[in-house]
Amino acid sequence: MNKPLRRVALAMMVMVVLLMGNATYVQVIKADELRDGPGNTRTLYDEYSRQRGQIIAGGQSLANSVETDDKLKYLRTYPEGPAFAPVTGYYSFVYGANGVERAQMNLLNGTDDSLAFDRLSDMITGEPPRGGDVELTINPAMQRVAYEQLTSKGFQGSVVALDPKTGAILAMANAPSYDPNKLASHLKSEALAGWNEASQAEGDPMLNRAVSEIYPPGSTFKLITTAAALQNGYNANSQVTDAPSITLPGTRTPLPNYGGNTCKGNTLTKALAHSCNTAFAEIAGKLGADKMRETAAAFGFGQDLQVPMRAAKSDLGPMSDAPSLYQSGIGQRDVRVTPLQNAMMVSAIANGGKLMKPELVRRTTAPDKSVINEMQPEELNQAVSPDVARTIRDMMLQSEQNTKGDGKISGVEIASKTGTAQHGDPDDKPHGWYVAFAPAEAPSIAVAVIVENGGDEGAEATGGSIAAPIGRAVIRAGLQGGG
Repeated sequence: MNKPLRRVALAMMVMVVLLMGNATYVQVIKADELRDGPGNTRTLYDEYSRQRGQIIAGGQSLANSVETDDKLKYLRTYPEGPAFAPVTGYYSFVYGANGVERAQMNLLNGTDDSLAFDRLSDMITGEPPRGGDVELTINPAMQRVAYEQLTSKGFQGSVVALDPKTGAILAMANAPSYDPNKLASHLKSEALAGWNEASQAEGDPMLNRAVSEIYPPGSTFKLITTAAALQNGYNANSQVTDAPSITLPGTRTPLPNYGGNTCKGNTLTKALAHSCNTAFAEIAGKLGADKMRETAAAFGFGQDLQVPMRAAKSDLGPMSDAPSLYQSGIGQRDVRVTPLQNAMMVSAIANGGKLMKPELVRRTTAPDKSVINEMQPEELNQAVSPDVARTIRDMMLQSEQNTKGDGKISGVEIASKTGTAQHGDPDDKPHGWYVAFAPAEAPSIAVAVIVENGGDEGAEATGGSIAAPIGRAVIRAGLQGGG
């Protein structure tokens, strides 16, 4: 073969190899990305030709698919609408999916590997293909009460409730919320209108505050400071300052108690029961940043969690000097938490110090209702010893006795802590927090409530006045329904 022919042959071989490489790249490496890409309408039409699985909680359907006469064969509907939107998310021909709809996408649309046998069986029998069902841990009664309590008062905020023993998420409610039915419409104009309504409304209804927003925890963080103290030489009767105000080290800046009052007691127990800022600021200063970080991490701060939606990380901030350490000890400065994290914190105390991984999915099932996967409670960490947890519980019982607000439950002991968190609002309208568990001796419910920007009380708001009644109502709903 002469030289020109060899060059042509070599060039042809190179082009064939490049073509084979490109075909392999597109069909193997990029296959999943191209199939799931938003521009692939062929895949979407295929998905809508199958009956999508249900999202269920407490035997009730939260998301189902109904047959239609248009080219998209099935329409996704949400019977509970905005109340459960933070949990279900949405499934939209125009905007994709969010929440459980996205996290469990392959199972719900029937393409998951676990449903391969079902797909083969449907091909043989001629049955129309269907997706699997997702059963959630949500207690519908608690979810509704949480949503109604927030929205009936016009509040902006969030509620998260957990089963302390298993980590099961019993409620995850936000206000404001949005209606996923509007986004699920097959008419693009209606879906667009629903999206604009939800995304442009005041208060950002599409933000899942429970897991995606971080807030200063205020005095609820004193539970972390208390845990750090009890693990480093303090006990319930340790003497602490009862001063109405202290000066931050190296500054002339005062750090006062609420209302500038002298603390009603000079023990660690009394300081927590009356939420005395000066005591916990000094305790944090004496313990140091490393011990504070270590304790917070044991309760879940900084962990990368998926429930199955990804949760934002809670953090203490740099705590680079003594003043910032003092302020961090009372849950201010740069400390930030999600409502989920605050629920995890109080849940660990309720569970003898054992922190369980929060989970939203109880089980998944195939179209024939056979179980594919079932939740197995997973321990994340032993945050504190059982003895320390019991000591904090007893302190929280005294805190609840001093907490104002409506809705106290006769015959039920609640262990709680409130928080009133400053956050730079120009009108000084603080966030109000309430974290609690009940019944205190045998806890089955742990709850965290945040009401943003003073609720309906403005600058006069406290966690006890605006958040505690909501938390108690959610606990009552859970206990009445068996938890």
